[in-house]
Amino acid sequence: MDRTPRVFIVKIIRSKDFVASKAWGALDIANMRGITTRLHWADQPYKWHVNDGEEVFAVLDGRVRMLYREHGLEKSVTLETGDVFYASVGTEHVAHPIGEARILVIETAGSV
Repeated sequence: MDRTPRVFIVKIIRSKDFVASKAWGALDIANMRGITTRLHWADQPYKWHVNDGEEVFAVLDGRVRMLYREHGLEKSVTLETGDVFYASVGTEHVAHPIGEARILVIETAGSV
């Protein structure tokens, strides 16, 4: 029987208190087998991009106008606090915060 003491790590993050030094600055929360969970702070648009894998984008605080392309057509949706946006592989998209926003992003490590 393995009697090696186990180390448990707990993080409590108050997302509303997080502010980065620049737009889209991030706090790394976890890396689970190559999938990262990061808290981003933003007050400026990101850039049009396509992720290397799937992406889950959850607005924890604020509002974000998400633009995306589907079948060659540009669409948009305003995400409110508590809303989640899922982008499958190959989905071109860009986030435009409306004021300050805090966003939880779960994606493959190293994605754009």
